[in-house]
Amino acid sequence: MSHIRGRFSKPADKLAARYTASLTYDRRLYQQDITGSIAHAKMLGKQGIITAEEARTIIGGLDSIREEIARGEFEFKTELEDIHMAVESRLIEKVGDVGRKLHTARSRNDQVALDTRLFVIGAIADTIKALRNFQRALLDLAEANKDVIIPGYTHLQVAQPVLLAHHLLAYFEMAERDIARLSDSFKRVDVLPLGSGALAGVANSVDREFLAKELGFSQVSRNSLDAVADRDFILEYEAGAAICMMHLSRLAEELVMWSSAEFGFVEIDDVYATGSSIMPQKKNPDVAELARGKTGRVYGHLLALLTTMKGLPLAYNRDMQEDKEGLFDTVDTLLATLEVFAGMVRTLKINPENTHQAAERGYILATDLADYLVKKGEAFRTAHESVAKLVNYAVRKGKSFSELKINEYQRFSPMFDEDVYQISVESSLAARDVSGGTSPRRVKQALARARRTVGRG
Repeated sequence: MSHIRGRFSKPADKLAARYTASLTYDRRLYQQDITGSIAHAKMLGKQGIITAEEARTIIGGLDSIREEIARGEFEFKTELEDIHMAVESRLIEKVGDVGRKLHTARSRNDQVALDTRLFVIGAIADTIKALRNFQRALLDLAEANKDVIIPGYTHLQVAQPVLLAHHLLAYFEMAERDIARLSDSFKRVDVLPLGSGALAGVANSVDREFLAKELGFSQVSRNSLDAVADRDFILEYEAGAAICMMHLSRLAEELVMWSSAEFGFVEIDDVYATGSSIMPQKKNPDVAELARGKTGRVYGHLLALLTTMKGLPLAYNRDMQEDKEGLFDTVDTLLATLEVFAGMVRTLKINPENTHQAAERGYILATDLADYLVKKGEAFRTAHESVAKLVNYAVRKGKSFSELKINEYQRFSPMFDEDVYQISVESSLAARDVSGGTSPRRVKQALARARRTVGRG
């Protein structure tokens, strides 16, 4: 705003200039901006829009600027409102007026769309890599504890016994869907906007296909208005990130519960926990708790951009500058959470005695008793009702299923016989021998399949 003032007779208000500037955060796009500018300069030279010598001079200057920034020697001047103007201004300082030709046949509108797309492409690749690492951590823990039994829950009430490995593989599947979502969204970010100009295209004979090949895009945008006004690709990444954080938050909640004295299923490694400033005995699962909290901020960035975009007429509006801080924070938050969770999961200590004891409680074999009656010829609904009454009786008597006498069982169904005492958590697991089930055989197959998917890393 303070740099491009040819149309105006007054200098920019200092407060307004600070308010509209984005250099403090979009400087992060310097790699993408310079990469795009180098490709643009090559294309201008190839097309004869500038001379080959001018193109070489501009490219040399841009390479030098990139090195300056990487070394921390570049001065980001506050009066230059964004990374595009900061790079262009320094280019002119370094190579003279020929640097002014770089912006021929482009606008900051298609330039920022390009930079942001390149950033999101990199973010997708980094996130998928981090998800694969997280999946390997889940598999390492599952394989190391493949025989551990835990109670499965619905409504946070004891439901049926499952293998811990089966439970962990549920999160593996969630991560697999996260990867699929991000991979699918890549198709829509992989579109070159450069050459769209401010909104209507450019009047020069540019070669957009050359630009696409140079920058690694598989296609060019088909509508210049849409190309500069589209932020769907950011929304898709943020939506995928929000869903992924939701998955991580669910695991975080379970780790918080499981590490409590009431559950005692796991112990979180010291490096992923903190103590209390007043209570010496405390070992708080702070990493897991923070992940739950950070999930809300990722949701917020998605909702913020949806709200920003919902009322914007075509094409570019300055409101769209608000897309970047949320995007950057979303990427940083998700990648950091995936990385720390991989480490936390790998170092979890499982307490199989506690998990097995918990799996024996709460009349967890009630469904197996109903299935037992069904196999004896009882209709399931009738069997369900009989076992429900049996549970009510056992609760009132304060007895477990194993403590009930056979005559007590037979008060609720004459089909109960001595073989009812053969029902156990182990037999319950073995009975779930269906595709996707928790039987040891099926879980072993699932672990092998998952390992083939991700490899050893």
